[in-house]
Amino acid sequence: MIHRVCLVIVMCAVFASAQWVDYPTPGIPRTADGKPNLAAPVPRAADGKPDLSGLWLRVRNPNERVTVLPMGPNLEDFMRSGEKIPPLLPAAEALHQQRMANFMADRPSAHCLPHSIPDKMLIRVPLKIVQTPRLTLILYEQFTQYRQIFTDGRPHPNVGVPAWFGFSIGRWEGDWFVVDTRGFNDKSWIDDSGRPHTEALHTIERFRRRDFGHMDVEITIDDPLSYTKPWSFPLQFEFLADTEIIEDVCENEKDGAHAVGK
Repeated sequence: MIHRVCLVIVMCAVFASAQWVDYPTPGIPRTADGKPNLAAPVPRAADGKPDLSGLWLRVRNPNERVTVLPMGPNLEDFMRSGEKIPPLLPAAEALHQQRMANFMADRPSAHCLPHSIPDKMLIRVPLKIVQTPRLTLILYEQFTQYRQIFTDGRPHPNVGVPAWFGFSIGRWEGDWFVVDTRGFNDKSWIDDSGRPHTEALHTIERFRRRDFGHMDVEITIDDPLSYTKPWSFPLQFEFLADTEIIEDVCENEKDGAHAVGK
């Protein structure tokens, strides 16, 4: 058991740091010594809106606990000072306690299944934003997954089959890019502590590029079947220059469910 868990820790550390190196990013502002100028002005798209395109990595929160497997990001660490995650409703609380008691055995990502929104934004693995006038893509390095955010005026679809990442519609409010997502399935976890959600989950993500190298993200969670009220929390991202995302093929390790938990 100990050897197996240690192997998982080592492999996760390798995946987290496996980035292309010495691969200069063309066309970005640089200082006199050739380093990326992260304090340069916000780039603008042809339509004048801020251009969020680029490779990004979440900045570690100073309140974020240093954890070991199987625990990953816990949303409690991202709440603003004096704010707490609202209580879970009874059925959701029972499911959360069950997951905590049997941690990792039923964790979706242990079987190469997607993290939820917002959990996908919490893990410190690079993501790439590709912004166009009618569609914005978020490419996640982990598991080589992606999201589509439609900005062509279409409404949310009548969802026949709920999705892991839901269905996202984007709009601009000044310099903030607002992403409204609905149509989730209930299989993913809100965070790596096992917090659940139902198909009623509705998220609002707000993105603002402060300057060339820094981006603020504000995420609002609303699931009236799991939580007593909606809540929000902030994240910060930093531009990753002179590197790229790499292919990450996840193997559905059948023994993983027995490595941790009961």
